[in-house]
Amino acid sequence: MRFRKSDPAKDPAKPDVTTDAEGTETATDATTALTLAEAEAAAAEATAAAARARADEIRSRKQDAAGADSTAEPTDTEVESESDSAAEETEAGNAEDYEAAEPVQPQRRLGPALRWAAAALVVLLTGALITVSVLMVLQHRSVEDKQRQAAEYAAAAKQSVVTLMSLDFTSVDEDVQRILDNSTGNFRKEFEAQAKDFATVAKESKVVTEATATAAAVESMTDNDAVVLVTATSTVSNTAGAQQEPRSWRLAVSLTRDGDQIKMSKVEFAP
Repeated sequence: MRFRKSDPAKDPAKPDVTTDAEGTETATDATTALTLAEAEAAAAEATAAAARARADEIRSRKQDAAGADSTAEPTDTEVESESDSAAEETEAGNAEDYEAAEPVQPQRRLGPALRWAAAALVVLLTGALITVSVLMVLQHRSVEDKQRQAAEYAAAAKQSVVTLMSLDFTSVDEDVQRILDNSTGNFRKEFEAQAKDFATVAKESKVVTEATATAAAVESMTDNDAVVLVTATSTVSNTAGAQQEPRSWRLAVSLTRDGDQIKMSKVEFAP
């Protein structure tokens, strides 16, 4: 025997089920399911028919509008269509402008680079000019220092020759002392060892000599030493019969700085 089981909480859309004596559920009559499927198909067909009718109406209105006066006020649909078309044209134009502007971008990027390069070049050139100017000033000062130093050595050599070759038997001791004060090194030692004999001979011969240094040229020099070539003339008178006879001399004078003075360190007579 079968009976229908009723469940108040059951979903109304779910087909009814039947339960046999063992509690198993079975599907309701197939007719009910078939009826629901046919109803859903009819509703879908009605919706499709309505959509086709709407499309035919829109197409008809567009054809009527194409034949109407161009001054007629456009419908909302046409305004929206024209707005869409204008928007598409604007986007297309912007795209074309963007594509046309793309090749210019490297040039825009190149502008600042060129400015930076030009600025760097100006800085480098300015630095180079400053460096050259400083070097020229230093070189000029170096040349001036060497010229001043050469002039100092030349003057010291000429004075040394005059001191060495100018004697007067009446003041020979003072003359000998001046020679010693103006000499240094081996020359001073050798002259000092013979100073007394030299003074005695000068007094006995009544020697009087006057010397003049006519020219001087620096052969070599450093900050502390120099070799100077000197030309000089002298006149000699003595008891042997010499009467102011002029003589010419060429000497190679070696000079050395001794404190704040430049003194003779060696004297050689050249032929």
